[in-house]
Amino acid sequence: MPDTIQIFDTTLRDGEQTPGVSLTPEKKLEIAHSLDALGVDIIEAGFPITSQGEIKAIKMIANEGLTAEICGLARTLKQDIDRCLACDVDRIHTFIATSDIHMEHKLKKTSEQVLEQAVSAIEYAKEHGITVEFSAEDATRTRIDFLLEIFQAVTEAGADVLNIPDTVGVAIPQAMTWLVDQVRSVTDAKISVHCHDDLGLAVANSLAAIEAGAEQVHCCINGVGERAGNAALEEVAVALQFMYNVETQLDLTRLCETSRLVSRVMGVPLAPNKAIVGKNAFSHESGIHTHGIIASPLTYEPIAPELVGAHRKLVAGKHCGGHGVKEILKTMGIIPNQEQLKLIVKKIKALGDKGIRITDTDIRAIANTALVSTPLEEKVLHLEELLVVTGTNASPTATIRLAVNGKPYIYAENGVGPIDAAINAVQKACEAAGKFSLQEFRIEAITDGTAAVAETIVTIEDDQGRRTSARGVSEDIVTSGVEAIIEAINHLLESS
Repeated sequence: MPDTIQIFDTTLRDGEQTPGVSLTPEKKLEIAHSLDALGVDIIEAGFPITSQGEIKAIKMIANEGLTAEICGLARTLKQDIDRCLACDVDRIHTFIATSDIHMEHKLKKTSEQVLEQAVSAIEYAKEHGITVEFSAEDATRTRIDFLLEIFQAVTEAGADVLNIPDTVGVAIPQAMTWLVDQVRSVTDAKISVHCHDDLGLAVANSLAAIEAGAEQVHCCINGVGERAGNAALEEVAVALQFMYNVETQLDLTRLCETSRLVSRVMGVPLAPNKAIVGKNAFSHESGIHTHGIIASPLTYEPIAPELVGAHRKLVAGKHCGGHGVKEILKTMGIIPNQEQLKLIVKKIKALGDKGIRITDTDIRAIANTALVSTPLEEKVLHLEELLVVTGTNASPTATIRLAVNGKPYIYAENGVGPIDAAINAVQKACEAAGKFSLQEFRIEAITDGTAAVAETIVTIEDDQGRRTSARGVSEDIVTSGVEAIIEAINHLLESS
């Protein structure tokens, strides 16, 4: 394996060929600055023959004074090469298809004609004293004898870099290793690879090629590109650094920042489970996992998230455990006792079982409720069951089963709405304990969507003028309100 690998970033060229993506010159320049700060060796800025906008963008990038080498793409045609030269690029990446499929159906040329055109293009570009990289498009479906013949010929014509594209992503790692080894046997030029992800093997194929001696790899940030995209730069880079101990010029701490920029500018969202840069890449929910992470991050993380500019996140849900929830609450400045923690975890799991995604805002609201909640063994009133029936042609009715000092009681009341009916039923159940009047009732949806968790804040007053407030949290707004009122009544009864 080489000691160092050059990173050839093609986000602005092949990446822009992502269906539905089209970048203005200004947006391309913004991404180019980010790539340069990341430390990529070569930026393929675009394909100038395609449009005037491409010419403007490439020329802007080439004259921006960036550290990275700036490259333009060209077919093996004089007019394409001239267009690249006019953009002041440092390198020309020229290509022609070499597989029988492409030569017969797309180019309508013989292998002899393709070979002659490739050599002529290399010779013409080298006359201008520029670095030239040659790609045999669809190399992995090209007859090996012809592939070696054309690579040998363009090397003799002066090509500095030979790129092996797996254009439609049909190679497997063993094949890429073998192919690079074959090409190395006929040339002393630097070998590069360009792998597509049609079968999900772009990164594996790129690494296999490097194992066989390839010294340069084509990548795109976030794996963007035609169809299923290209080898993801962040995945290749992290594997090289931490699995192979191979040097690159990249500042890996900028990976997440660059990823977010490309996603935003291109309008291509990242899958949450995207390796290295996805929002779940360093997130943990399972109780077993979070317990391990708290004890030692290496238990469930291959690398520290800070190394790629990410942050670890513990997530609460149906799989969570007390250790993880306690750690989440600690970051919020909330320190519950053991009983409060059990109550919080129980509530979180109940919401998770109903398919509700629990946010940090939900956790805070649940915790705030638990911290001021009367312990179960001290509660005079305990809600056991609530049933509300409502409709357009019927008066809303609420039936409540309540434990009063451990004894179950059932009450049913009507109201102008389901919440009013439920409150009336609670007040009816509490008559024996004293008169209570509702002074304030406020409901807030603390998260978005129809499955939002609701927080209800109430203030009640007894017949002696004493007031207290409480809150309830539930995905059901009626339940949230009833729990808040019962909690407030317990506060008053506890203090009487």
